[in-house]
Amino acid sequence: MKEIKAYIRRERADLIIQNLESAGVKGMTVIDVYALCEWADQDSFSYSIEFVEKYSKVIKLEIVCDDEDVEKLSEIILRYGHTGKSGDGMIFISPVETSIKIKTKEKNKI
Repeated sequence: MKEIKAYIRRERADLIIQNLESAGVKGMTVIDVYALCEWADQDSFSYSIEFVEKYSKVIKLEIVCDDEDVEKLSEIILRYGHTGKSGDGMIFISPVETSIKIKTKEKNKI
């Protein structure tokens, strides 16, 4: 199993999520986050006293999937997230070693 973490433009989130669902993704986590400094969209950033940096609001997607789905799902994020401008985001892929169901306490080595 793998975990895909993608930081994407807010205005591209609906299109990306719809296409991920069409590709068979049954669930994902969608979080509003802030991109700072170099990750901030140079065309629509703001300055913040709280962060003491320029920032832009972005969406973080988290998806856990089978190894064989990583390429397909990453390609969907790239295809529908790409604008060619600074601030398009990043995708990170990590291995998932164990899952634990909180309700049943069932632990699965993956």
